[in-house]
Amino acid sequence: MVDEKIRLIRVRSQKTGCTFHRQCLHSKRRLKDTWRKPRGLTSKQRRQYKAKGAHPQAGYGSPVAVRGMHPSGYFEVLVNNPAELEGLNPEEQAVRIASGVGKRKRIEIQQKALEAGLKVLNAKDLSQAPVEEAAEEDVEESEADE
Repeated sequence: MVDEKIRLIRVRSQKTGCTFHRQCLHSKRRLKDTWRKPRGLTSKQRRQYKAKGAHPQAGYGSPVAVRGMHPSGYFEVLVNNPAELEGLNPEEQAVRIASGVGKRKRIEIQQKALEAGLKVLNAKDLSQAPVEEAAEEDVEESEADE
């Protein structure tokens, strides 16, 4: 089953070469490369001339078994606090820590995820101790010196 999912993820990633371009994108610099349905009466792209680019249609999608899956083979779960880690399956789900989470809470989430066996997709280096713990260590050292 795992080998089959890996194969399907590779199939999905090979399909990414097919991009759908907006009509007249090459001639107008201000247009963004986001798909818009061609609507002109004489539009060659609307009439689906081959040279004018493909339209999004059924059949271009990824296989259902791997749709929405991260390339690592896990389904992403966005986490904002440590309580949201409960009930996650480490074999199928991986954690992505929200961008608005601060350093202290990020460290706490990462440690709990590691204990639970969850993979953190946007993990950061934990070598630096949190500010509070470092301050407590300094107080203990100063008391020991006295």
